[in-house]
Formats: sequence, structure tokens, C-alpha cells
Amino acid sequence: MGFKSEKYSIESTDYQVGQDNISKWGMDIHNTVFIASVGLSLLFIITLLALPPTDAKAAIDSLKGSVLANFDFLFMWGANILLIVAIIIAFSPLGKIRLGGDDAKPDYSKASWISMLFAAGMGIGLIFWGVAEPTAFFTNWFGTPLNVEPFTEAGRELALGATVFHWGLHAWAIYGMTALCLAYFVYNKGLPLSMRSVFYPLLGDRVWGKTGDVIDILTVLVTLFGLATSLGLGGSQAASGISHVFGMENNIYLQQAIIVLIMGLAIISVLRGMDGGVKFLSNLNMVIAFVFLGLIAVLNFTTVLDSLVTALTGYVKNIIPLSQSSGREDTTWLHGWTVFYWAWWVAYAPFFGMFVARISKGRTVREFLLCVMLIPTMVTTAWMSIFGGVAIQQVIDKVGLLGAQQGISDVSLSLFHMLDAYPFGDILSFIAVALIIVFFVTTLDSGSIVIDGMTAGGKLEVPVKQKVVWAVISGAIAMIMLWIGGTESIQALQSITIIAAMPFTIILLLGCVSLLKGLLTEVDKPKVATKRVN
Repeated sequence: MGFKSEKYSIESTDYQVGQDNISKWGMDIHNTVFIASVGLSLLFIITLLALPPTDAKAAIDSLKGSVLANFDFLFMWGANILLIVAIIIAFSPLGKIRLGGDDAKPDYSKASWISMLFAAGMGIGLIFWGVAEPTAFFTNWFGTPLNVEPFTEAGRELALGATVFHWGLHAWAIYGMTALCLAYFVYNKGLPLSMRSVFYPLLGDRVWGKTGDVIDILTVLVTLFGLATSLGLGGSQAASGISHVFGMENNIYLQQAIIVLIMGLAIISVLRGMDGGVKFLSNLNMVIAFVFLGLIAVLNFTTVLDSLVTALTGYVKNIIPLSQSSGREDTTWLHGWTVFYWAWWVAYAPFFGMFVARISKGRTVREFLLCVMLIPTMVTTAWMSIFGGVAIQQVIDKVGLLGAQQGISDVSLSLFHMLDAYPFGDILSFIAVALIIVFFVTTLDSGSIVIDGMTAGGKLEVPVKQKVVWAVISGAIAMIMLWIGGTESIQALQSITIIAAMPFTIILLLGCVSLLKGLLTEVDKPKVATKRVN
């Protein structure tokens, strides 16, 4: 294999991809990483099952409180730094570097590529928080951004702007930089698709030993918890939607049954492979999502236009103060929302990064970063502005359940309460449930593919059986967190995400340093002119 620069490449080390793997039970696994990751995951599940739910939740909440009290600045400035570095790289000469080399061609069309990265990155979260988050900010459900007065025009602008802030450039910079680190070292340096490879320029051959094992095990665990958070949110909302539409009792058993059903569908998708599974479902996701978005936009055209302008205005005006970690008077809101989101994105970043790295060969660094940051930001801005703007207007006009309650009573039902205000609300709610389930399957499918790659020594092609193992473990963690959380399951999921993401934020920042060292090896050095002596 030839590289533009062999420095930091597979040719500069004696390591061979998969050399530490073993073949066991029909699987091809990295012995240490797989066994440690499965063992720690099962230990976590067994420990939580052994403890009374209230004690387990209390222990998790106590640890989360310590992390927030001492490391909120790390989450805030970690996100800021990743965004700044992404912008610098995209618009510098380094942006011209092509993933896979100068002659590499993309494996997927741009439309399919964007559909897959979007479905993997934001799917369930958008459905869950699209109505709930802006409405919560506007009505002071759990604090207001920058302590703005609720139920005011200024509160409406900041509610929409802060929501876009959470789902905009910072989020996608965290994702994009993680994905770029992995894609670059895999395609331009020939290293395994694992987080340890990112640190080869900093650690040298130590990344193939115990140090690298620790990095990969931590990556697997943080990914599992980030994935479990998304699955837990999706399960609780799908249960609420099914209960709302079909009149079934919404309880923990329905939520658990839905997650088991999704695990089964995800396993079928895994067996169909990348093209027949994730690619097909991602494209289906986008079609359903845009039809759904279009229906709401057409039904509320004037409100939607105003909300889009208001959201963008609020975002641009407040991005700097919202990015600060010190001197804030809205600490409750900051910790409950922004820090949780940055932690969630960090916890989700390895999953997203691994998956997007696999499908991004042939893109230039500039195209990669700009597409990953800008296109999803535009889509999420439209989604949050439309659904959030309509919901807030219902509160203002006292329309429907949101208007009657002057806010949200049950987060997982907020979307369905908004849809109830329409004559054909049941049809819209049915579409919403279908969208949640398809996003749910896509998330679990792609997540199991990613975690499997991390525990297989970075190999791209491994036995399907291994992906099934991780689909089951991911679903099991989500089920356990919903169980111990009880009526406060969302807070339990947030707590475990914040705890897991704290050390990994440091890993991502160090990964950026390593990436820059790698990219700089491909910059053509200017030739020094020499004076000819006659």
C-alpha cells in the first residue's frame, strides 16, 4: 500500500491489523478489548440489577453531581475548541487532503452519504426533543437559557435560539472531528479503524499495547452509554406514542417490549448488511422525516417562517454567551441542558465517528467537515424551528393540550400533544411513531456495527454474529436504565451519559492534536531555492 507520507502510517510500524485477534465461537475478536468490554458491560448490568432501583439511581446521581460541580468547564470549552479547530482545518490548505489518497473515489452518492450520517447522528433525539425542548425553555419547565423571562417575546427568541445552539455547529463539530480523526488514519495511513490508531503520532507503538487497549475499552463503554441514552429516549417516546394512538397502557413493560422488538428488527437489518440494512433504512428515514416536516410546515406556514427567522436570530445573537462556562447565573439550566447535550454528543461521537469514517472514503477533508457540520445543522435548525415554533405558538394562543397546560407535562408525550391540535392528529401521530421506530432500528443497527469494529481490532469486515452480540448488549443497557429510572428514567439516562463522557472529552481533545500532526505530514514542503554558482 502506498501513502503520500509513510510517517505515522502502517508501514512505519511492525503492527499488522488484526494481529492480536483470536478466532473463538465463530467470531474474530480482539481478545483483550472484546472480553474486557463485554465483561465490564455485564458487570454494570448485573450490579444495577442487584441494587434496589432507588439506590442505583441515587449512586449515579451523586456521581453525576460531582462531575458537574468540577468539570462543567471541560465540556463547555471542549466543544468550543473542537468547533474552532474544525473551522481552521476546513479552510486551511489541509482541507484539500482527500481521505484515501488523491485518486480515491466515494463509495456512496452524496445524498445517501448525508442520509446515513444524519440518521446515525441525530435521528431519535430530534423526534424526542423537537417539541419538548423549545417549549421547556419558553415556559421555564427546568430553567430558562441565560435566565431570560419566560412567556415573553425575548424568551421565545432565546428558547428557539438555544435549541438550535444545542443541535447546531457545536454538536456536529464534536461528531465531525471524531469522524475525521478516524477516517484519516484509516484511509490515509492504513491503520486499524479503532480509537487507538488516532494516537499513533503521540504514543507511537505503545498504542498497540495496554495503553491502546485502555483507549479502545473506554471508547466502547462510552459509546454503549451514549447509544443506550438514545435507545432509552426512543423507547420511552415510542411507548408513549403507541399508548396515545392505540390506547394501550404506557408502562415499563410496554417500553421494554418495544426495545426487545427493535433489537429483533435491528438484528435483521444487521444480517442484511450495510447496503441492504443501514443504507436502505437511512434513506427511508429521510423520506418519512421530510414528508412529516413538510406537512407541519404547510399547515403552519406563517408561524414556520417567523420561527425560522426568530431561531436563526436567537442563535447568532446568543452563541457566544451560551458558549461560556463562567459568570453564568443560569447554572441549573446550563447543567441540565447544555452540559448534558455536550456530554451526550461526546459519548455518541465514537459511534458516529466510526460509522461515518466507514462510509466517507473519497471525500476531501474540507468537503467532509463542511458537509458534516453545515448540512445537518441546517436540517436540525429547520426541524427544531418548525416543531418548536408551532408548539410555542400553541402555548401562546392557548391551543390544544400544550396551550391548556401552558407547557409540557410529560416530555415523551409533548410531540403527540402538539399533533392532537390538528383534525387528523391521529394520522400524524401514527407517522411520528413509525419515524421513531425506523430511526430506532437504524441507530441500534449502525451502533452494533461500530462497536463490533472497535472490539475486532479495527477490522472492517468481521463475522455478523459479533454485531448481534453488541445489538443485544446495547438494548439491555437501555432497558436497565429505563427500569432503574422509573418515572425519572430520562434523568437517569442523562446522568450516566455525563459520567461516561467526562474522561472521553479529554481523549477527543488529544485526538485533535494527533490529527494535526498526521495531516501536516501530507503538506508539500516548499522547496528551498539554491543560488547557482557559476
